[in-house]
Amino acid sequence: MILVPGFEGRRVAVFGLGRSGITAARALQAGGAIPILWDDGVSGRMQAEAEGFQVQDLTTADWSGFAALVLSPGAPLTHPKPHWTVDRAREAGVPVIGDVELISRALAARPSDQRPRVVAITGTNGKSTTTALIGWVLKSAGMTVHVGGNIGIGVLALPEPTPDAVYVIEVSSYQLDLTTTFAPDVAILTNISPDHLDRHGGMEGYVAAKARIFAAQAPDAVALIGVDEDWGRGIASGLNSRVITISSSAHPRESGDPVLSQGQGAGDHERSSTDTPERPQNRVPAFAGMSGIEAVPSAIRAEGRNLADLTPARSLPGRHNAQNAAFAYAAARALGVSHAAAVKGLLTFPGLAHRMETVAQVGAVRFVNDSKATNADAARQAL
Repeated sequence: MILVPGFEGRRVAVFGLGRSGITAARALQAGGAIPILWDDGVSGRMQAEAEGFQVQDLTTADWSGFAALVLSPGAPLTHPKPHWTVDRAREAGVPVIGDVELISRALAARPSDQRPRVVAITGTNGKSTTTALIGWVLKSAGMTVHVGGNIGIGVLALPEPTPDAVYVIEVSSYQLDLTTTFAPDVAILTNISPDHLDRHGGMEGYVAAKARIFAAQAPDAVALIGVDEDWGRGIASGLNSRVITISSSAHPRESGDPVLSQGQGAGDHERSSTDTPERPQNRVPAFAGMSGIEAVPSAIRAEGRNLADLTPARSLPGRHNAQNAAFAYAAARALGVSHAAAVKGLLTFPGLAHRMETVAQVGAVRFVNDSKATNADAARQAL
């Protein structure tokens, strides 16, 4: 568990006692805060009471005594209308935050030479696969890796920070809306398509929530952005950080195109001036002179050369999985993983359950479990 400092001896309201809420209460209490818990459901309140937490009806509480409201990402912040706890907090001048903001503050409170690094992933589709794939590649390279957030373990339930660790965190738009200081070392936006519009008041609000993943990044941090849609291109063009754009192509590489050997990095060859479009003047290459990666069927490429042939990667079929691989490759390289180790990790990834998971073959018919496709674009990509 990650202890959350900064609230010692102060009362913190926690609303919503699902996985993230109860974990936040534990982390706050371990850091010296006095969490005051409430949930509209009886079962959540009973669990909190069984753990010894103070449970109080926040509809009748004195909000002037709270240092913050930690809101469940499932409760609306703005649309269709703010949750009643948000209204009460704002009336009392109490900041409204979430569990991702708490881990951000916990890590920032550590001395700079003792802080672990953070990779954060968001996007409409592909973020869970990309999160798991990055964790796999980094672990395969021998790094200490903790994976959680919107996938698997809640962020504050991850192991205590150590200087050598890397936290790989999937974050939703709901969680990002509740952040102010979240500053990942590598921030990833896989793609954007219409989703959760009721919770963000329309597409503009949804895109703004996704863009918050880059808002507090340090100048030397890395931003990896999918630019197949206008929304991603717009976000990328507005950043002055170290940006790598990830795009896709419908055209596989020609048979004569060279493939980098596992010992060769993307910056280890001569390039002509026609290899890549001119880089914007405010754009700094993130590593090895690279400013963009292209995902093609069964391969990823950059600077006119193939980085990896993904044909042997049985768990990464399709162009959208090549994009996921491009994000994972770039994130690993940005954290110092060698080209060879990054490619090896991609090719050995076992895949995730319920995501293009082959479950049977009967004659010529293959049965695929893709039940995690929760919107039309995800189903389209899988098909």
